[in-house]
Amino acid sequence: MIFSLTDDQLAIRSAVEEICKPFDDEYWLRKDREGGFPDDFYTAMAKAGWLGVAMPADYGGAGLGISEAALMMETVAASGAGLSGASAIHMNVFGLHPVVVHGSDEQRKRWLPPIIDGQTKACFGVTEPNTGLNTLKLKTRAIRKGDRYVVNGQKVWISTAQVAQKIMLLARTTPIEEVTSPAQGLSLFYTDLDRSKIEVREIEKLGRKAVDSNQLFIDGLEIPVEDRIGEEGRGFEYILHGLNPERVLLAAEATGLGRAALKRAATYAGERIVFDRPIGQNQGVQHPLAERWIDLEAGTLLYQRAAWRYDQGQPAGAEANAAKYFCAEAGFRACETAVLTHGGMGYAKEYHVERYFREAMLPRIAPISPQLILCYIAEKVLGLPKSY
Repeated sequence: MIFSLTDDQLAIRSAVEEICKPFDDEYWLRKDREGGFPDDFYTAMAKAGWLGVAMPADYGGAGLGISEAALMMETVAASGAGLSGASAIHMNVFGLHPVVVHGSDEQRKRWLPPIIDGQTKACFGVTEPNTGLNTLKLKTRAIRKGDRYVVNGQKVWISTAQVAQKIMLLARTTPIEEVTSPAQGLSLFYTDLDRSKIEVREIEKLGRKAVDSNQLFIDGLEIPVEDRIGEEGRGFEYILHGLNPERVLLAAEATGLGRAALKRAATYAGERIVFDRPIGQNQGVQHPLAERWIDLEAGTLLYQRAAWRYDQGQPAGAEANAAKYFCAEAGFRACETAVLTHGGMGYAKEYHVERYFREAMLPRIAPISPQLILCYIAEKVLGLPKSY
């Protein structure tokens, strides 16, 4: 068993750190205050080739694994970019995986290079207002009419839809009452985000103002048949191939965010003098910070194991879900402890940890709740009866 990064992986981390340096905490604080997609950061990552880190080399990607992609995402978040920086490129890294696995060669040639080189931004249209995590019951319908599908419905919590040119869209093509299993009859599309047919309405939210979240109202969107991925009715099956990589990446991002917070907290604790001594000399301050370091180290090992299993073609569902759960909690606790270590100054935006703390809620909530992860582990790993 090897527990150290390879030379190539260390080089990846160093290279990504260099790209992130100009985009410091003050940059992300400004984005947090003003909003607006971080196009300059996105462009810098694209020019250096990192948006295609896990994409096939035949289409312009680096051809590396989820292990390297996760390391990259942790490094971005740990730089101080947090979830704002990570979310700006998150979809490019994992989102088109169904195209890589199930798309035709023509589709891969048409769609992957523009994503890899940063010319195209895409959003992921699955979640709906009235179905939430019960994806099999989604209501958005795509009805085939000749060589096109006509789509009507709603989606919610769709990131980057304000700036995206493309959308990965899951819709029901066969009514649920006409299939033998709810998992059947859902089809997956990757198509133009036609704003004459899709109203994109931004949702004001707790954190990560630089990367928009939206509700989509789809009215008569026409999708060419050639923009359907794979076979009609098998979209849910295709979506599943991207779920484990997304959980691993989010686990890495939460860990990186926690590391950024812990670094600031430890620095502050060493410099802040109260009663003629640094507060970091007090065990009441030291011990919570030390515990958070242990949490983050454990989380790193867990997400790295999940990524390794995925890259080796081994089942990784339990490990990916466990990593997402554990790292989200570890990152949140690190950010919370960082705020408490700063005391009153932790509440001030200029010290940055309050921004980290707000962003740390996101990995706990999305893309799946901690409760459903526990249900999955209970059922799939422990063999307990399904509870929902």
